[in-house]
Amino acid sequence: MQHHKVHAKAMAAIPYTLYHGTFIHTPELDRLEIMNNALIGVNQKGEIDFVSSEYAGGSQEEAIMFFEQKTGESHSQFKYVDTSKDPLKFFLPGFIDTHIHASQYPNAGIGLESSLLDWLTDYTFPMEDQFTDTNSAKIELAKKVYSKVIDRTLRSGTTCASYFTTTDPHTSNIFADLCLKAGQRSFVGKVCMDHNETYPSYEESFEECQDSMSSMVKYISSINPHNETLVRPIVTPRFAPVCSRKLLKWLGSFASEHNLPIQTHIGENKNEIKLVADLFPECDNYASVYSDHDLLTNTTILAHAVHLTKAERSLIKKHSCSVSHCPTSNSFLTSGEAPVKQYLHEDKINVSLGTDVSGGFDSSILTIIRQAILVSHHLAMKSNDETDVKLTIPEAIFMATKAGAKAVGLEHQIGTFEKGKRWDAQLIDLNSPNSIIDIFDWQIKKDRKSMSDLLGKWIFSGDDRNCIKVWCNGRLVVDKTVDEWVFIKH
Repeated sequence: MQHHKVHAKAMAAIPYTLYHGTFIHTPELDRLEIMNNALIGVNQKGEIDFVSSEYAGGSQEEAIMFFEQKTGESHSQFKYVDTSKDPLKFFLPGFIDTHIHASQYPNAGIGLESSLLDWLTDYTFPMEDQFTDTNSAKIELAKKVYSKVIDRTLRSGTTCASYFTTTDPHTSNIFADLCLKAGQRSFVGKVCMDHNETYPSYEESFEECQDSMSSMVKYISSINPHNETLVRPIVTPRFAPVCSRKLLKWLGSFASEHNLPIQTHIGENKNEIKLVADLFPECDNYASVYSDHDLLTNTTILAHAVHLTKAERSLIKKHSCSVSHCPTSNSFLTSGEAPVKQYLHEDKINVSLGTDVSGGFDSSILTIIRQAILVSHHLAMKSNDETDVKLTIPEAIFMATKAGAKAVGLEHQIGTFEKGKRWDAQLIDLNSPNSIIDIFDWQIKKDRKSMSDLLGKWIFSGDDRNCIKVWCNGRLVVDKTVDEWVFIKH
C-alpha cells in the first residue's frame, strides 16, 4: 500500500506542561497510591520529568518556581493545568485495553442467544468479511466503523489498545492511519487464519498471509512520527482451530525475526477446547499448541483463559505470557468465570483487562473493571473462602493500567505516574456535566478514606461522561470541556 501523509494529532508539538492536582495510580498489584496536591512536569517529548507528591504551592507562579528549583531549567512558555482546588477531579493513568476486535464494533450487544462457536459463524465472520474488499463502499464502511471505535475508546479513557482487525491488509493499514490520526497508542493485528472450515469464504491462503503480514509490518513501521512509535504491528493468529500448523509455525518465526508481540485466544469456551484437542491430538493441551509452534513469549497476550489447567498455567508462567481477562464477553457468551485472583497471586501470571468487543458489549475499560470485580464476587459465592477470590479495587485498576502496560511490552513507558514514563493519562470529574453520580457535601474530603470512597463511586456508578480529558504521549487527544488551556508567559 502506498504510504500517504496522515494529518494526525500524533504529529502535534508538545509544550512543557505542569499538572497540579490529585493523582491516583497503582504502582503495585495491591497498592493504591493517592497523591493529593501533587505536581507533575511533562516535557516536550511527552515524558514525565518529575513527580512531586509534597508540593505545597497553590499558584501558577509558585508552580513555575518549584519547577525551576526542581530541575534547574527554565522555559519561556508553559502550559499549566490546575485541578487542585476541585476535590471531585483526579488524574488516572490511561486505560490499556489488551483485547478488542475493531471490525466487530457494529455487533456490540448482538448475539446474546449464542455461545462462542455459533456466534463466530452467525455474527462475527460475516461482519469481518465485509472489510475484505478493496471497492470504495467497503473502504468507506471500514473507515466509518474504525473511526467510531477509536473515538469511542479514547473518549472512555483508553490511551492504548491491542486491536484485531480482519484478514485484509488494506483496511488494516487504514486502521493504523486512523489510530495515528486520533493520537491513540495502538497495536494493530491483521487477523491470520488459513483454515476456516465453518465459514470458508473468510480466510486467506498461507502464501497470502505471508505477503500481507510482511507488507503490513513494513507499512506501519513507516507512518509513526519522528522519534516516536505510537502505532505498532502485532502478530495475530486468530486462534488455533482456524490456523494450519504451517501457518502457526511461520507466525512464530516471523514474530521472533521481527521482534513483534503476539496476540491470540485461549481456553475461552469448553467446546472450543474440545475442538482444539481434536484438531491437535499430538499436543498436550491448548497452551502447548501455541508453545509447540513458538507462539508463547514474554510479549504474548492470551485472551480469555477462562478454563486453564494447572499444566497450562505453568506453561504460560514459564514463558512469561500475559492473560487478557474479558469478563463482560465471558458472561455475555456464557463462556465462564475466569479465576483471575488465583492467576495473579498463586500462579504469578500477569493479568490485564480486555473489552473483547463485540463479544463484550461495551468498549469502556471502566465497565470491564466493574465486571471483573463482580465476576470475582460470583466466584466467591461458590467458594468456601470468599476473600481468596474477590478482586479489590486496587487490583482491578492495576490490571487496567500497569498490568496492561506489561502485557503489551510497555511497562517501562506507561501504566503509572513515574519519572521517565510517558504522559498517558485521563482526567476524571465526578461532577462533570450530565454525570450520573450524586456526591453529597459530607463525602467531599481530601483524606485517603474519602478519596477511596469517591473512587469506588466512580467505578460502580460512573461512565465515560466523567472522563473529561485524555492525553496520549503528552498530547491532549480528547477534551470534553469548554474552558481553554491556560498559557503562561514566563
